[in-house]
Order: sequence, then C-alpha cells, then structure tokens
Amino acid sequence: MKTFVKFCGLSKPEEVAEVPAGGAAGFVIDVPASPRNRTIEQASVLIDKVPQEAEAWAVVVEPSADLIHRLFDEVGIDRVQVYGAIPSGLEFLEVHHLVPSVPVPPHPGDGPDPIIPPAEDYSRVHLDAAGQPLPGGSGTLPSWEVCARLVDSQPGRKLILAGGLTPENVADALATVRPWGVDVSSGIEGAPGVKDLGKMRAFARAVEEFEHGHG
Repeated sequence: MKTFVKFCGLSKPEEVAEVPAGGAAGFVIDVPASPRNRTIEQASVLIDKVPQEAEAWAVVVEPSADLIHRLFDEVGIDRVQVYGAIPSGLEFLEVHHLVPSVPVPPHPGDGPDPIIPPAEDYSRVHLDAAGQPLPGGSGTLPSWEVCARLVDSQPGRKLILAGGLTPENVADALATVRPWGVDVSSGIEGAPGVKDLGKMRAFARAVEEFEHGHG
C-alpha cells in the first residue's frame, strides 16, 4: 500500500501480526485511564512481534523527557506520538522521531485552523479530533474540511489522519482529506481495547481498494 496505515492501541501478538507492510503498530504506553494502556514492559514484549517491514510507535500523553529516553533507548520504539506538550531536554534525533498530535475541531467554523509544527523539527504530524481526554479510541471525527486544508497547506508533508475512522468510511476520508497516512483504533475493535481481527483486515482491504481505484 502507498498509504501509511497505523493500527493503534494494540495489546496482543495476533493483533500486532495484522499490521500491514510499510505501516505501524501503535502502543498506548503509561496512560492508565486508557483501556488500551500498556506498561513499558508489556509493550517491549509486543514490539518483538512487530513485522519487520513495519514500525513500532509509542503513544504517550504529556510525557517526561525520561519516558521518551526510555522508549527509544530501552524499548526500541521507532517513533513516539505525543499528545500534549513536548518536554524539553530531548536530543535532536529524539525530537526528529517524535510525532506531535495536533487537535483538530469537529466543525470547520470552530475558530482558526490549527498550527502545524515546522517540518524541520517533525517529519510526521498526527491530526486527531480535539477535546479528547485520552489518546485514540474516542471514535470522534475531526473536521475533514479543516484536515484537508491543513494537508493542502503542507505540500509534501507526512500528515496522518486519525479520529473516528472505520473500514466503512476510510475510503471517503482518503478521497476528501488526501492524507499521507491514516490511523485507526476504536474503528477496528469489537469492544473498548479489544481489536477485531476481521475489522483490521477489512480496514486494510478498504485502503487497498481505494488505492486500486485511484492509482
């Protein structure tokens, strides 16, 4: 697939095995209130199962610099997706492998468009619905109109669309927003924090079918 696909909030080896080539496995780490939360130790075991041609991402909220150091140095995470403030005291390479999550309002008239962090600092940026107390899994859609404007304003940037995506709507999202990648969590679950392997495959298949029709 040309589209980057991230399956987020994974908690079992059989879920990790479904991550498509060129995509990413996302692990929510150190966010106790999330039903998808994993400790660093639990995530370390799962990271060993990530397909070789995919990346391992940690998803964190308001992290300390120490947590980010540990994720890169001890756990072997490829990228860290950050909700909230990015701490000071990070090395250049660590910053370069962070993915800031930019909150996008659900309606296009809700104030000015969000600011996208500069390309020289962050090669990838995550777009998610604003107002979420927890990372991922809310099922809330950001405004696709605003997301499309952000994508258009950042030509060549690797912007990843999240929030409320499902196997049923991802083709519409790709056609409307034209993001570099998509990120899904609750849209591939049978219950909060429990992935449905059939839905995971259906999501990947929907992306492939969209690409086939627009190749």
